Amino acid sequence: MILEFLKALLIGIIQGITEWLPVSSTGHMILFDRFFHLNTSAEFKEFFLVVIQLGSILAVCVLFFHKLNPFSGKKTAEEKRQTWLLWAKVLVGCLPAALIGVLLDDWFDEHFYNFVVVAAALVVYGVAFIVIERCKKDRPASVGDIAELGFRDALLIGCFQVLSLIPGTSRSGSTILGARLLGVSRTTAAEFSFFMALPVMAGASLLKGAKFLSSGVGISGTEIGILVIGLVTAFAVSLVAIRFLMDFVRRHSFEAFGWYRIALGSLVLLYWVCTL
Repeated sequence: MILEFLKALLIGIIQGITEWLPVSSTGHMILFDRFFHLNTSAEFKEFFLVVIQLGSILAVCVLFFHKLNPFSGKKTAEEKRQTWLLWAKVLVGCLPAALIGVLLDDWFDEHFYNFVVVAAALVVYGVAFIVIERCKKDRPASVGDIAELGFRDALLIGCFQVLSLIPGTSRSGSTILGARLLGVSRTTAAEFSFFMALPVMAGASLLKGAKFLSSGVGISGTEIGILVIGLVTAFAVSLVAIRFLMDFVRRHSFEAFGWYRIALGSLVLLYWVCTL
């Protein structure tokens, strides 16, 4: 039991870091699962790996509570209006992934969830980050603040988020990449990616939770402990990861994450070759 709790702790750490950094949580989870398999029912494990995301999105709510709260008494009428507009942009940005995801999410997992696709996605988007960041190096951002982000920009970024249905792409990676291509500054791209995660991840967690409860599969005391540890750990680590990323991109480009993705993709592919 203690060993399973330790595994849940490690999964929470991986979730909290990789959900927000553009490095793909899927690639990390694949490697972790091969070496430290969580000994629970298959139904609970699938449920756990999705619902644990609630801990991560709670961290966004805590860190950006004032910015996301349209009812704050400390905001002027104009600031409240801008907050409602921000939420409208977030919802518009989530539409493409919501529509495609509901229809094809299981199909994507069935046909693309394998070592080769995950490794390829890690490497391809890693190269894309390096190329785009170098091309944008000396160019001023056309959108320097989230208030300047238009609905068209939000929708286009949302279209890039659809790419994250391919395992190994990374939800944050695809949205940040799309935003950078549109000329959005690094900090604004990261922030908007965080905000877009709220309805997407909350919806996915609720849907997975409903499926698990309707399946009639029981949940043991150990599994409840695993879920609590995972959620709390993901929340705590997400607080640190988000602060780190926001501080990092103020002073550096996303290029380092591109190189990391290439290294991780190569490692995933090497592991797959060795297990043939």
